[in-house]
Amino acid sequence: MGFASALAYLDDHASYDKTGRVDSPSIEPIAKLCAAMGDPHLAQPVIHVTGTNGKGSTVQMISRLLMAQGLTVGTYTSPHLERINERIKRNGEPISDDEFAEAIAGVADVELITGVRPTYFEAVTAAAFRHFADVAVDVAVVEVGMLGRWDATNIVQAQVAVVTNIALDHTEFAGPSTVDIAREKAGIIKPGSAAVVGETDPDLVQIFRDEGAATTLVRGDDFETVDNYLAVGGRSLDLRTPTTLYSGVFLPLHGEHQGDNASVALTAVETFFAAPLAEDVVHEAFANVEMPGRFEVMGVQPLAIIDGAHNPPGADVCAEVFFGDFHPDGRRILIVGTLRDPTEMVAALRADEFDVVHACTAPSPRGVPGAVVARAAREIGCDEVYVHDTVEAACEAALRHADADDAILACGSIYVAGAAREPLRG
Repeated sequence: MGFASALAYLDDHASYDKTGRVDSPSIEPIAKLCAAMGDPHLAQPVIHVTGTNGKGSTVQMISRLLMAQGLTVGTYTSPHLERINERIKRNGEPISDDEFAEAIAGVADVELITGVRPTYFEAVTAAAFRHFADVAVDVAVVEVGMLGRWDATNIVQAQVAVVTNIALDHTEFAGPSTVDIAREKAGIIKPGSAAVVGETDPDLVQIFRDEGAATTLVRGDDFETVDNYLAVGGRSLDLRTPTTLYSGVFLPLHGEHQGDNASVALTAVETFFAAPLAEDVVHEAFANVEMPGRFEVMGVQPLAIIDGAHNPPGADVCAEVFFGDFHPDGRRILIVGTLRDPTEMVAALRADEFDVVHACTAPSPRGVPGAVVARAAREIGCDEVYVHDTVEAACEAALRHADADDAILACGSIYVAGAAREPLRG
């Protein structure tokens, strides 16, 4: 099987592109697939990460901290920005086309043997586990696709389970309250594992404590970001873990919320090693963190930024960072597309505080039509609103009419951020 055939195989399974099965959620299908491959998900220790927002950033920080300790690290994330290879990495490098095709071919073979037809996400997840076993990583850092308990990644037996935060999202699968969301995400905590919880709501924290981890560490009680300052190109942080205070840590990511993610990541890695880390290791690791698509600056004059915020809580943080950390002399221009209720999203993004809005259709079968997004923007008071069929067309129009002093923000979905990356680059 070549790379093109591997993509065709996944496309043939894309009608199942949900994590788990809505009518009867179960991890049994992927468990059967992996059992037929020799249980590759059990071949290495795992740090498993869930949460409503901040999962991707936290996973990247954890991976960098482990790599700085000299370990060979497998990282599994979703979705991808531009190429599916980005989901499966070894020491920060995406899987090659040939390796990806080989891993997918292995999944296709066991589909024939077991009779289990995997979803798109299950197939890629099983391929990731197979690849990590084949290249013999020392540890895998695995991001949950959706929620937790019934997610395909939850066949792992994680040594450390990480929860970044809890907010309302995916309520069509678990809801309607944050308590329901927390219960589903708590499902990644296994008996005997350690839990690192970034959520601070006492009622929600208790749900994670009740899951039966060997130890539960909670932000605010056991660890925290003591100081979090805006710095050139990112943040300057003082991070307190259960063992140590790490001062003056530079993190090249934008947004105060990334400081909270950093304290979660650092505590998770300390917990994995059951020991503090050397200060120079911590500084080196955080300085090397890269997070494409998360408030990523693609160009200047005009300033061009992409962000993959895909739900109202994430959009609210995105707007807070844009208006709080950046102060353009010129106009503020929003490019927005989404897969969900556009009224909630444009309100959370504070679209009415932008001078120009370019509404577009996100490149996904679930993308809301640009005209519907535009109508939602006008309803909250946006005056200058344009409609585009594609993200690329919106970017071209925004750049064509932007001055050097203007600032462009493309957001609303990871698919929008990915599609905007190339046209806004440079």
